[in-house]
Amino acid sequence: MSKLVHPHGGESLKPLLLAGAALKAEQARARTLPQLRVSSREKGDLIMLGIGGFTPLEGFMTHADWQGVCDGYRMASGLFWPIPITLSVDKAAAEKIKTGSELALVDPDSDEILATINVTEKYAIDKAHECMSVFRTADEAHPGVKMVMAQGEVNLAGPVKVLSDGGFKAKYGALFMTPAETRAEFERLGWSKVAAFQTRNPMHRSHEYLAKVAIEVCDGVLVHSLLGALKPGDIPAEVRTPAIGALIDKYFVKNTVVQAGYPLDMRYAGPREALLHALFRQNYGCSHQIVGRDHAGVGDYYGPFDAHTIFDEIPADALETKPLKIDWTFWCNKCDGMASMKTCPHEGSDRILLSGTKLRKALSEGEEVSDKFSRPEVLSILREYYGSIKDEDKVEIKMSGHSAK
Repeated sequence: MSKLVHPHGGESLKPLLLAGAALKAEQARARTLPQLRVSSREKGDLIMLGIGGFTPLEGFMTHADWQGVCDGYRMASGLFWPIPITLSVDKAAAEKIKTGSELALVDPDSDEILATINVTEKYAIDKAHECMSVFRTADEAHPGVKMVMAQGEVNLAGPVKVLSDGGFKAKYGALFMTPAETRAEFERLGWSKVAAFQTRNPMHRSHEYLAKVAIEVCDGVLVHSLLGALKPGDIPAEVRTPAIGALIDKYFVKNTVVQAGYPLDMRYAGPREALLHALFRQNYGCSHQIVGRDHAGVGDYYGPFDAHTIFDEIPADALETKPLKIDWTFWCNKCDGMASMKTCPHEGSDRILLSGTKLRKALSEGEEVSDKFSRPEVLSILREYYGSIKDEDKVEIKMSGHSAK
């Protein structure tokens, strides 16, 4: 019997990706259906539904689900869920779609059919309300708010049958692991207490420190890297993951880290996204979620530790996966090593505060970066990447929010 945490909402994973004869039959049927091209964010959500990352969801949320999630973290069934998982269309398209009809959902970047949906409900939402609930702002400068406000005016609800992984396996190979695969790997390694480390950046010395703190109290760490879309200026997964791999190979004990990727786009929802990360990491088999400074944040929309306190505001039984809350971390010249606010007694002038934004800005501008900030093997890979970017393609990286302090 498995010693890992249960999947969210039950005893077993519920992947919606078809296989074998059922897949071939549905693919043939899908080609006869009206088509709807999904957004990048919706594609990521579909793939997570397919691989069981969003267990136990069976498709896109109803209006009652949307309302309950926005206002009280609960779907109509009572299941805890922190961020709406929805599919939208514009009004003109919605008028042509009848409740009870079926659609083929098409990849935004190709003509591949990703899934089929049985439309059980059509409903309009208050986008500003969703943004205030999920992002705590309706400012369209926030990338998550911009994404929601750009959605169609009408949401479609209904169960889905997923037909593809959207090319993630072909592109990322063994790095793209399903929840069933990470669970099998943890069990092979004999792990039962597993911490997830969420990243959309290469790992600098602060990230390394967080992961090693977790290894001290857990059997191992899943370094779980986002493979979906990011905001301009962020480092793409095909650069980020080799840099993480170099760090793991050189600076971690063998068989204490599993590196994998997941297919979602970033929402930049800060505290609510921290809850979503913990929820789907439970499906991946993780008992703990590392939550550091400004988890899943952007700019200064959230306090540096809002993602800590939100776990204290939800019911104790909402998630089996619990937060590992870690204070602000930095390099201290007097300590001569990595430290945190809880372990270092020295003044701010002795500390080198580390952030992914600072690292990206320094590298994009060709500045020297100290090995106290990031390991030389990591910096080598990142310098090669930034050196390959044409000047006209470079994105200006501005320091704001907590990363600027």
